Amino acid sequence: MDSQTYQAIAMSTYFVFMLLIGFWAYRRTKDFDDYMLAGRDLGPFATALSAGAADMSGWLLMGLPGALYLSGLVELWIAIGLTAGAWVNWRFVAPRLRAYSEVAGNAITIPSFFGNRLHDTRHLMRITSGVITLVFFTFYVSSGMVAGGRFFEASFGMDYHLGMLIVAGSVVLYTLFGGFLAVAWTDTVQGLMMVAALVFVPLVGVINLGGIGPLLDTINEVDINTFVLWGAATTVTGVVSSLAWGLGYFGQPHIIVRFMALRTPQEAIAGRRIGIGWMILSCLGAAGTALVGIATYRRDKGQLDNPETVFIALGQLLFHPLIAGFMIAAILAAIMSTISSQLLVSSSALVEDLYKVFRKDTGRGVGIWMGRGAVMLVSVVAAAMAWEANDTILNLVAFAWAGFGATFGPVVLLSLYWRRLTTGGALAGMIAGAIAVAVWGNLSGGIFDLYEILPGFVINLAVAVGISLASRPAPEVEQDFKDTARLVTHFQQGELVPDGD
Repeated sequence: MDSQTYQAIAMSTYFVFMLLIGFWAYRRTKDFDDYMLAGRDLGPFATALSAGAADMSGWLLMGLPGALYLSGLVELWIAIGLTAGAWVNWRFVAPRLRAYSEVAGNAITIPSFFGNRLHDTRHLMRITSGVITLVFFTFYVSSGMVAGGRFFEASFGMDYHLGMLIVAGSVVLYTLFGGFLAVAWTDTVQGLMMVAALVFVPLVGVINLGGIGPLLDTINEVDINTFVLWGAATTVTGVVSSLAWGLGYFGQPHIIVRFMALRTPQEAIAGRRIGIGWMILSCLGAAGTALVGIATYRRDKGQLDNPETVFIALGQLLFHPLIAGFMIAAILAAIMSTISSQLLVSSSALVEDLYKVFRKDTGRGVGIWMGRGAVMLVSVVAAAMAWEANDTILNLVAFAWAGFGATFGPVVLLSLYWRRLTTGGALAGMIAGAIAVAVWGNLSGGIFDLYEILPGFVINLAVAVGISLASRPAPEVEQDFKDTARLVTHFQQGELVPDGD
């Protein structure tokens, strides 16, 4: 058999396994809460790995190794910022959001948490944040489908549209029927595939080069500045902008919704250790892949035309074609894990945060089928947008990360840790943060070269606090805040929660 046949076998095995997980989850999904949040019964292992896989996408296996291969470790600042942001997110947001979302009317989405937390009787927060989530994530899902189509086009010479439909169809099937449980466990498997690939490629590559010594000697021959974190072209603005990517975690609905699905707030501790361990290992693996790629390819100029294919090239060089097929499948896993998570959040925004605000009489069976219908609707719209492989959709991803981070991030933190936050303050902060990102992102030169998430985040925070201090929160907010603090404290101390809490 030729190498493409082996790779096709690996891909087929991967797709079948994902669909089997979807079928297994379908049989365990009984109502709308199960469909959207797995009945709040997700363990720390699945929560941590699914959050990581949903976050990283193809950037971890292609974008990051490619940038490091081309420019050296100076490109590592974004990974450092993201890892630090993820740790803070797990440490301070995860346990409190798990507790507070249950106290606040058993909220199962971020927009419904905002509305219930602030006792917003006019549903302004819920509708506004639901619309923002739905619109941005439809573009996000579409960009993932574009990436999937291009993946098959580049890897197998397949028609772009056929590749896109294969990716979209597989993701939609297991998300449609299995809901959050299917998404969480497929993401967990995909996360394991990603980290395994990123560990074994550089490990086997170092052995193939003769060890660490020959690797370092060869890299230094190619470029003595490879291991420098602060190069001649590095600027303070550039480093701050890279580190500022970590602020985005606090406002990404497809990541922080995982925290709401934990069994207890206490399990956020184990989740943090697993999740950050996975992230550090993956980023180090990406760096190792780039270094092996430099020693293998850059010594002979022009051997690797596209730096972002360094992971694929090494996998095909170092492993049997069947194993290399699974390595390539890890890239597809990264793409699909992000699509499925964003697709489910888009569906929840449409049903839970928009439709059910006006129609509350959905029965047990109706809600779950409405969720599935919403998945299908968002998928069809996203696929239509992705049909022409518009580069503008892909370019929106970095802007959307900043948009979500600056729009939702400060409101999430204030909701969890500041009892004086009001609906007016939160809404004004969100709008101010979104406008700041939109304006700042379209300017350049001097201070405007700073990544727009940072000014957007700061402006949102300042406006939300200022408006809230000029008004008063709903009277019920105080009791909810105390109940949440008490619930978190009980779990931290390992105590049973008193009856009625």
